[in-house]
Amino acid sequence: MKPSTTTRRKFIQTTAVAAVAAPFVFSSCSDKETLNHACIGVGGMMGQGDLNNFLSHPQVRIVAICDVDESMLEKASELVPDARRYTDWREMLKKEGDNIHSVNVTVPDHNHFIIAWNAIQMGKHVYCQKPLCHDVAEVRELTRAALAKEVTTQLGTQYASSDNDRKAVQLIKEGAVGKIRHAYLCSNRPGAEKYRLTGPRPVTGEAVPPELNWDVWIGTAPMREYVSGIYHPVNWRSWLDFGTGWSGDIGCHIFNSVWKGLSLEAPLNVKAIVQESWKNSPERRADTWPQANHIVWTFPGNELTESDKLTVEWFDGDIYPPREIMDLFPGDPYPPESAMLVGTEGALLYGHGNDTVLLPNEKFSSYRMPNLTPRNHYHNFVDCCLNGNNPESPFSLAGPMTEAILLGTVAARLPDTRLKWDSENMKIPNSPDAEKLLSRKYREGWNIKGMF
Repeated sequence: MKPSTTTRRKFIQTTAVAAVAAPFVFSSCSDKETLNHACIGVGGMMGQGDLNNFLSHPQVRIVAICDVDESMLEKASELVPDARRYTDWREMLKKEGDNIHSVNVTVPDHNHFIIAWNAIQMGKHVYCQKPLCHDVAEVRELTRAALAKEVTTQLGTQYASSDNDRKAVQLIKEGAVGKIRHAYLCSNRPGAEKYRLTGPRPVTGEAVPPELNWDVWIGTAPMREYVSGIYHPVNWRSWLDFGTGWSGDIGCHIFNSVWKGLSLEAPLNVKAIVQESWKNSPERRADTWPQANHIVWTFPGNELTESDKLTVEWFDGDIYPPREIMDLFPGDPYPPESAMLVGTEGALLYGHGNDTVLLPNEKFSSYRMPNLTPRNHYHNFVDCCLNGNNPESPFSLAGPMTEAILLGTVAARLPDTRLKWDSENMKIPNSPDAEKLLSRKYREGWNIKGMF
């Protein structure tokens, strides 16, 4: 499916205005004191965490919970015994449409768009886990829908509201290390290999557990037979059908402060170098994501960069940033999930979940660092739903960032080729094969008319 056409200029202008204009006038609940909320996906680390965070806000009432796995619903019900329970989000939205103001979408990546888009069409505020969608075209359409319906939205990059992330953004914007020359982002988390399956896909399936609604779990993806421990509840991220690989999963976290601080726009091109064993295996390339990536974007420069183009590099798995870049950090080990921005006057190192530092230490020892108060990302979303202000990571801002990140996953599937990106027309003019990967055809019965 080809998404509806909008010029890049109009799209960027619209999203930029939406990101800074405040307040919006919302029809759903901006005049109310309580947010009636529904949780879609309550299992696993993220589902439980999202539920607990929304539940901790004094002005939130959890009125409905939904999960394809009844065992997870049962556990969640212990926290919200009065919430109505569903195993199919479509039934929940239909029955609860008049009762809820907002939802969170905490499900595998391949079903983010269809759930969030339907909720937005009903005028519901949406908190969606990262990455925003599975495919680039989905991100563009979801961002447009949120702007058109004027609902409050938030990408689930919970660290974006931390004092550390926001401090990094402020330091970049104020030019603490001068004009930025180059950016090195990485996620080389120890022990992450267990989350990266190499395949192959099991030849035969197993009986679906009675508590699991497998058809709804599969949703928009091609039907696959259930196999315990392979897809649900954890390892789906490794499969092309369901996840977006390691860079798609963690990229939104690491990119966040860089994207915001530098006010980046759509990249000009992108190229990926990937794990050799994956690249040389047709079977693995047909089903799974590579276990290691080196992705390189070229972005347009601006007043915050040294030149009219900026190179941003991503490293994950067992592919690491250059030794000379890691050596800029005097500690040991180099922060395994971080962003190093090299400027004309020094370097800024943002550590994911750690402190942001200016390097070399002796040069910036007296630099006045921002003093910010941490805040809860979920509470920030709720507050903005209620008061009409702008949240930390609305789709208008996080959508274009996610597009760039997912273009990196497209490049990873066609490694060693520099893909040119025509954002205005959503085209990859030098690679028809890559352009086909911007969207996918939904499974029969899950299609959205005129779209996927």
